[in-house]
Amino acid sequence: MGDASGRRRSTGLPGLLARTIGAPVLLTGLYYVAPLERGFGAATVLALLAGLALFAALVTWQVSAIARSEHPRLRVLEALATALPLFLVLFSASYFLLSGQRPESFSEPLSRTDALYFTVSVFATVGFGDIVAVDGPGRVLATVQMVADLVVVGLVAKVLFGAVQVGLTRRPGRSGP
Repeated sequence: MGDASGRRRSTGLPGLLARTIGAPVLLTGLYYVAPLERGFGAATVLALLAGLALFAALVTWQVSAIARSEHPRLRVLEALATALPLFLVLFSASYFLLSGQRPESFSEPLSRTDALYFTVSVFATVGFGDIVAVDGPGRVLATVQMVADLVVVGLVAKVLFGAVQVGLTRRPGRSGP
């Protein structure tokens, strides 16, 4: 039992729980204080694409961390608690900026909370009613999110949970979360 192993045990589960709770809170807080005053344009699209690339890199790194983890089932919760809020906040900021520049894109102007609500509605595929994308740019952005949602729900979930299986297989004598 080395020093590094002892440190990992002492901060392992509490640290994992802190990150699982802290990441969504931090990302949501950053969304609400981020300076989102510029309009929707090429820079917004590039920022969204860069954010989605960051999301993909985060998921890739998380897959490796899950497969190496002492507790892969718990580690996947941290991965989801970090990656999904990042994904949702990226689209929320884009909707908020689009609504600010083109309020006619939606059935009503969107506050940050409205944009987050709309993003989660699209992600959960529960449909709409009170807020709807009503013009081309709004519908294109919602369509891009819907396609990305399918990738996140299907492919990313499969890869993350596959990493859990790898992590469990690598530690055949261990049990637990």
